[in-house]
Amino acid sequence: MNAAVRAVTRMGIFVGAKVYLIYEGYQGLVDGGDNIRAANWQSVSNIIQLGGTVIGSARCQAFAARQGRLAAAFNLVRRGITNLCVCGGDGSLTGANIFRSEWSDLLAQLAQDGRITDEVARQNGHLNIVGVVGSIDNDFCGTDMTVGADSALHRIMEVIDAITTTAQRLEPRARLSACVAVPLDLVSRDVDPKANDPPRASNRTCFRSKTNCLRCAGAGKSLFLAVLDQREQTSQVLFLFRSHQRTFVLEVMGQHCGYLALVSALASGADWLFIPEAPPEEGWEEHMCARLGESRSRGSRLNIVIIAEGAIDKKGKPISSGYVKEVSVTRGVGRRRLVSRRLGYDTRVTVLGHVQRGGTPSAFDRVLATPDTPACVIGLSGNQATRLPLMECVQMTKEVQRAMNEKRFEEAIQLRGKSFENNWNTYKLLAYQKPAQSKSDFSMAVLNVGAPAAGMNAAVRSAVRVALAQGHKVYAVSDGFEGLAAGAIKEVTWHDVAGWTGQGGSLLGTKRTLPSTCMQSIVENISKYSIQSLLVVGGFEAYEGVLQLAEARSHYDELCMVMCVIPATISNNVPGTDFSLGADTAVNAAMESCDKIKQSASGTKRRVFVVETMGGYCGYLATTTGIAVGADAAYIFEEPFTIHDLKTNVEHLTEKMKMDIQRGLVLRNEKSHTHYTTEFIHSLYSAEGKGVFDCRVNVLGHLQQLGVKAVQWISEKMNDTYRQGRVFANSADTACVIGMTRKWWLNLRLMLKMLAKYQTSFEEYVTGEMEHVTRRSLSIETGF
Repeated sequence: MNAAVRAVTRMGIFVGAKVYLIYEGYQGLVDGGDNIRAANWQSVSNIIQLGGTVIGSARCQAFAARQGRLAAAFNLVRRGITNLCVCGGDGSLTGANIFRSEWSDLLAQLAQDGRITDEVARQNGHLNIVGVVGSIDNDFCGTDMTVGADSALHRIMEVIDAITTTAQRLEPRARLSACVAVPLDLVSRDVDPKANDPPRASNRTCFRSKTNCLRCAGAGKSLFLAVLDQREQTSQVLFLFRSHQRTFVLEVMGQHCGYLALVSALASGADWLFIPEAPPEEGWEEHMCARLGESRSRGSRLNIVIIAEGAIDKKGKPISSGYVKEVSVTRGVGRRRLVSRRLGYDTRVTVLGHVQRGGTPSAFDRVLATPDTPACVIGLSGNQATRLPLMECVQMTKEVQRAMNEKRFEEAIQLRGKSFENNWNTYKLLAYQKPAQSKSDFSMAVLNVGAPAAGMNAAVRSAVRVALAQGHKVYAVSDGFEGLAAGAIKEVTWHDVAGWTGQGGSLLGTKRTLPSTCMQSIVENISKYSIQSLLVVGGFEAYEGVLQLAEARSHYDELCMVMCVIPATISNNVPGTDFSLGADTAVNAAMESCDKIKQSASGTKRRVFVVETMGGYCGYLATTTGIAVGADAAYIFEEPFTIHDLKTNVEHLTEKMKMDIQRGLVLRNEKSHTHYTTEFIHSLYSAEGKGVFDCRVNVLGHLQQLGVKAVQWISEKMNDTYRQGRVFANSADTACVIGMTRKWWLNLRLMLKMLAKYQTSFEEYVTGEMEHVTRRSLSIETGF
């Protein structure tokens, strides 16, 4: 919300308006006085990274009554305020619309009571309302994301990651030829792993077998991993560890909307999910316990159950986290606990509550909170800001609740929008293995190429599971195209990719090697394993590699197969898509680093930081991070700059520093200019700012639906090109990139300059057209 307050305040000042901040929400509007204060540029300095809201928020019963709204109207009109920006949920925005519809009558009554003149009432006869939807539940129809929802998801995933580590086992860092099983009689002994004479292990060699080794021994006990050094023929105890096998029931917010629960379950690979829009079928207790038991029988040490606080069953009865753990189920004459008693699992309940509202806002929320169109309400469609009629959104939001109250749950999911419906269908598809209706004749190989990026493993997991659900044979290829040439190919099953969603890097291994260096070997292995489609997850090297394979089709019939690239790179520079896996994580990492850099200068004299970001020749990382942290400038390759531009920026920042501004931040994309390097910019700012500020330099070092859509597209193309017992795909439309195609982040550049107080023409800004919210518009998929 603070990012929204900052953006609205500064944009208002930029266009010449007098801006007021109203403290404590509608209560401050009713009480007036010091709760309504004139704002200047410095009023909102250094708040973009703060959680909560610096101007406060309060529920106000007085505003619900006409007399309260009359007082609010008087407090506004006496200051000449006729434009109101409200950041809140559907209740706050509905109240704003009521206030707007009554405005003329309220002014007439004030004039009749003699509190204002008829002339004042005439001059202020119309109230403009603009809404910025702030809600961590993301329960407002018409927008794909509300301010606060992404930050809440970050808090939830941080908790899930922390929980997950309590059940993870330690693994040896190096690839070992064998491990020796530890006899169970050693388990109960307290042995120092650093001792000179550790206990000798048995001679039974185990590699993911059923002997009593690290991977297979019981839970909750201290175990030793003994490694056989084949050169010295001696065994050594590497480390001591303790972990637990537990079931965690995690309750998240969402009284009427299951968005947080749904997306966190999808992102964490949860075993079971409860949301109010999709109550479980009768007898869900048996089904849930059976699924958890099956997961444990396949070696999982951890079960996660996520439940929205408003979860209900088919009869409308609430399902609580306590019920999932403790409620008794009558069966015959006996009574058995659901999880902790019936399955005998150590079960813990975690209720996040208002923790989800806290913390610093994510990069997405800081950018989303910067409204770039004056409108009735600001929404998000795909990755594009939109203007929407406020009451159309409110009415559609109420329609969702009406459908749930009347137990029209499928319709409620559809009314949530295509994004919500897709997430729900994806979770159902990936959470539990269902037997394929029939085995297909198709096969698919999956590999990672290029530098590791966050989200690679999640994309591989979703692709593998969707392909298996469709009956395809799936191969995992280690070490990219190099592994494909070397025959590092292995058939994978559903459970081979369990637990991959939250892990960083590339579990398959990834290299930058391109097919042109080993084309013949790649063709031979494609023929050997009868690979009919190729899914490559990676960055620009993945794109370039698939392009080389497609161009080589005229020489090798084996390459006439369906090929698809899922872009995964922090640089976000893959052609054909404006967004890549890993880019959002990279922006958040850069944002957190910049926040710490700014914080390190607290209490010091005026200082400017020049920060170099990664991104190659793509300025996405520098631009979005710049907006998220309130940077004064961001230099990128796509927007050429000269020494004159640098001089102008230095002079601009010098003038700001002579006032109340204490810190400045300048970002430079690592390859934005050949000659104007980070060191050069640092030297220039240091020299020109002498006597006003000093300068420091910092160099920052090194989505699952994409996987589903990629496999769906691959399957469709394999069916289309299947001839005479094989896939023969040699047309241009059988090699593609799956991505998001709406150009958006370059449009943020002008806004970055406006919010940094540069003299920029507002006429250059594209505000967009008004869009309407209907059942049909909610069913349209945006972005892909």
